[in-house]
Amino acid sequence: TAAPSHSVAEEERRARANDREYNEKFQYASNCIKTSKYNILTFLPVNLFEQFQEVANTYFLFLLILQLIPQVSSLSWFTTIVPLVLVLAITAVKDATDDYFRHKSDNQVNNRQSQVLINGSLQQEQWMNVCVGDIIKLENNQFVAVREVALQGNKSLPLFLADRNEETNMKVRQAIPVTSELGDISRLAKFDGEVVCEPPNNKLDRFSGTLYWKESKFPLSNQNTLLRGCVLRNTEWCFGLVVFAGPDTKLMQNSGRTKFKRTSIDRLMNTLVLWIFGFLVCMGVILAIGNAIWEHEVGTRFQAYLPWDEAVDSAFFSGFLSFWSYIIILNTVVPISLYVSVEVIRLGHSYFINWDKKMFCVKRRTPAEARTTTLNEELGQVEYVFSDKTGTLTQNIMVFNKCSISGRSYGDVFDVLGHKAELGEPVDFSFNPLADKKFLFWDPTLLEAVKMGDPHTHEFFRLLSLCHTVMSEEKNEGELYYKAQSPDEGALVTAARNFGFVFRSRTPKTITVYEMGIAVTYQLLAILDFNNIRKRMSVIVRNPEGRIRLYCKGADTILLDRLHPSTQELLSTTTDHLNEYAGEGLRTLVLAYKDLDEEYYGEWAQRRLQASLAQDSREDRLASVYEEVESDMLLGATAIEDKLQQGVPETIALLTLANIKIWVLTGDKQETAVNIGYSCKMLTDDMTEVFVVTGHTVLEVREELRKAREKMMDSPYAVGNGLPCPEKCSSAKLTSVLEAVAGEYALVINGHSLAHALEADMELEFLETACACKAVICCRVTPLQKAQVVELVKKHKKAVTLAIGDGANDVSMIKTAHIGVGISGQEGIQAVLASDYSFSQFKFLQRLLLVHGRWSYLRMCKFLCYFFYKNFAFTMVHFWFGFFCGFSAQVALSASDTINHFFIWGSLAVYFASPLPCTANGLFGIGRPRLPLASPGNAQNTLAQPTVWLTITLTTVVCIMPVVAFRFLKLSLKPDLSDTLVRKKQKAQHRCLRRVGRTGSRRSGYAFSHQEGFGELIMSGKNMRLSSLALAGFATRSSSSWIESLRRKKSDSASSPGGGADKPLRG
Repeated sequence: TAAPSHSVAEEERRARANDREYNEKFQYASNCIKTSKYNILTFLPVNLFEQFQEVANTYFLFLLILQLIPQVSSLSWFTTIVPLVLVLAITAVKDATDDYFRHKSDNQVNNRQSQVLINGSLQQEQWMNVCVGDIIKLENNQFVAVREVALQGNKSLPLFLADRNEETNMKVRQAIPVTSELGDISRLAKFDGEVVCEPPNNKLDRFSGTLYWKESKFPLSNQNTLLRGCVLRNTEWCFGLVVFAGPDTKLMQNSGRTKFKRTSIDRLMNTLVLWIFGFLVCMGVILAIGNAIWEHEVGTRFQAYLPWDEAVDSAFFSGFLSFWSYIIILNTVVPISLYVSVEVIRLGHSYFINWDKKMFCVKRRTPAEARTTTLNEELGQVEYVFSDKTGTLTQNIMVFNKCSISGRSYGDVFDVLGHKAELGEPVDFSFNPLADKKFLFWDPTLLEAVKMGDPHTHEFFRLLSLCHTVMSEEKNEGELYYKAQSPDEGALVTAARNFGFVFRSRTPKTITVYEMGIAVTYQLLAILDFNNIRKRMSVIVRNPEGRIRLYCKGADTILLDRLHPSTQELLSTTTDHLNEYAGEGLRTLVLAYKDLDEEYYGEWAQRRLQASLAQDSREDRLASVYEEVESDMLLGATAIEDKLQQGVPETIALLTLANIKIWVLTGDKQETAVNIGYSCKMLTDDMTEVFVVTGHTVLEVREELRKAREKMMDSPYAVGNGLPCPEKCSSAKLTSVLEAVAGEYALVINGHSLAHALEADMELEFLETACACKAVICCRVTPLQKAQVVELVKKHKKAVTLAIGDGANDVSMIKTAHIGVGISGQEGIQAVLASDYSFSQFKFLQRLLLVHGRWSYLRMCKFLCYFFYKNFAFTMVHFWFGFFCGFSAQVALSASDTINHFFIWGSLAVYFASPLPCTANGLFGIGRPRLPLASPGNAQNTLAQPTVWLTITLTTVVCIMPVVAFRFLKLSLKPDLSDTLVRKKQKAQHRCLRRVGRTGSRRSGYAFSHQEGFGELIMSGKNMRLSSLALAGFATRSSSSWIESLRRKKSDSASSPGGGADKPLRG
């Protein structure tokens, strides 16, 4: 069959093997990647352009331009350009360093070597030179350079892929059967097949394509492709055809920019800067008005020796220029260096987290890591924690614990009276030389049933040994090592191995199992793989006798609806066992099988082939074909134990004491999640009530939420009967009386109920009910629902959220929350790579929040208070000086004093002092176990304490009263010259008031006053006859004090005839 013609727009990708000339016509992207932002030529202009998008930088550039105008500026341009250049340089160096490492990483990746088949021989080529359509050779433990279709592997073994930097998250890939026969390089060099597939996209879990070769077409799926960035395992070598390269690969398509997360401190600083800028403008306007008035009233009298500039023709224009001059002089109130200073302190806090030995996991040799430096103080403000269960609260180390086979439960130990007994000695598996010595099981009756040849038990373990994608590696004779995609699969296959059904090896078409010591090879006809929608997995095999059977395992909510009607009695018994297992906190799976006749299977296989070759809606068509064949008979169920991590109950108890609400979002059954909730002390017997929402319709869910609110309020009319009322359910009303109800409540909701609760007309009802509860558990939720729950709280609650998880299904939740924490556990590092902070155990969360978060927040608050105090103290000096210099825009301090002030007190001292003050005994001691979080509410609580106001009053009295008393006594007992003159002036004014009946004028305090000067005083000679004591006191007083005291009006002098000109003054 000929391949269809090419479309101009890339609605499909076409790649022909060994034909670069043909593939170059489509102008596909090269394999050279570029994650850097700058180069040598573009760095300076691009970086400056980015930096001047910051309002503060643009503002100071504007000031610098103003300072170059002589009529406006009384300061040298040096005072502005130095801090501006310093800030720009520090930021530029940081950006250049980051980009240098990006360049270094790009060069390292692009220059990796790969073996490419060119002109019939393998040649070494750099990754950047690999093109679409090339055939490349990969070897074991080698990174995959591109997205390629696997053509051939050695010994026809499945290819085993490990995600980058991960050993636990393995994915099975297989070469196309038709191309596996291309034995040597010469045949591969002549291979001219053409792949037609979907265009580049970021969907990691799907691939749809078709191989056209030898007038035939063959379906391609995700199982036949190798992803860029993965590592080849379990095979010595393989060949692949390049389909996507460089930016078109799935890895690069998913490496978009992470959403920038801003903290509440950042938002507060931005708001404060805007208010401060407004305050600066107000000060400039006040001083400009003062300048205009002074120039109009007084300045015109001094034109002889204080002439205006040529450009100034009026007092109004002088005030206008004075406004811009004061904007320059008072610019220090706007904190240009604030953002840089904050980043430096945050960097120090990040190192404190990285260096904390109490957050270091000795077992895994994994330290805590702050992967961002912008969210440290936000850790001290967290109010909601959203946590995954498996691998986060639990260890994610699965152990086969119990099972139900044909209506009988195994796993508990009973005494002779039929009562449950204490676990004694584990079952002896010495009869099986291939048994795993680490596996423990305590119920001997299950092993007896196996040895006695019970057919149901044999079929049970046969299913476990066949229905999986586990890979087996045998390094030495009898030493088997299993590599599984999930710990669940590994635990089930290991259980079958110990009970005599040993999975030994597999090829793309066969599975070999040792059944009670006898090797049996099954022909693998089809794998119906697991996904989040199907929630089940099936295999179709043909045994040596030729009988075809389908084996299936999956979630009980899915499989129980697909069982044969004749199994109702067995179904009821197995359901009871499932509920019992889930009540003990165990993870459950249902197992089933179905016999297929040859004719039916042949027809079904043909329909499956047609669906797999479809160019559109391939996945939907395959799902429909799978649904048709998966109607099974019940066989049994398994129960796997996943133990809690160490320290989880204590951590949750501490976080609860800090008024942090914890929500668990898990995909497990409701009973399992609830049991884990009790184990980790989220749920307690002391709680008033635990509400369970399991409604299947919108009305049922709304009714259950309404009843929960009524019980919390003890009134059926408290919440408007649960009807969707915008005025009652608006976000402004969410801080309702519900959150102050007496008693402790918890909410448990299923995934299908949560889907209705998250609808637009009910989400606020659900949120208000959930936020009134102390703990919330959401069961059977999808990764998307996890992110939706977090987004709902972020949107309607003014609270900081934190999401913590360990797997790929937690990535969306981690990215959505204000703060994302990744657990480096058994499921790889996807969550870690997407997180802001990472460590290896959940218990370290208490230290991250209650110690580092609290300290970071307190230090940052103290720093901001000091920083703004420093700026205002320095700036207000110039503001008040304006009233004493005729509003002439003169500076009170020299430029060197300004630079020293901001460099010493604004930078060095703060950088060293701010990160170090702590409130506990040691730098990394956790302090009191009930240490509350630092939050804005603490200030309100502190001011409500009587002892605080008593301390403030006593401090004020002790500090101020001695000074006030000293000045009062000095004024009365030993007045100086100015005090005497002031008294005489006040007496004279008092006499004038009684005689004239008018008020005295208020004297101005700046140098060029509206009143008379000192000519009369000088001519009178009074200042020449001062005593030596008076002169000494006279020299120490401020200029404004004695100037104001000595000035007199002529009318005041005329009304005092007794004051002779030759009468000496007395101090």
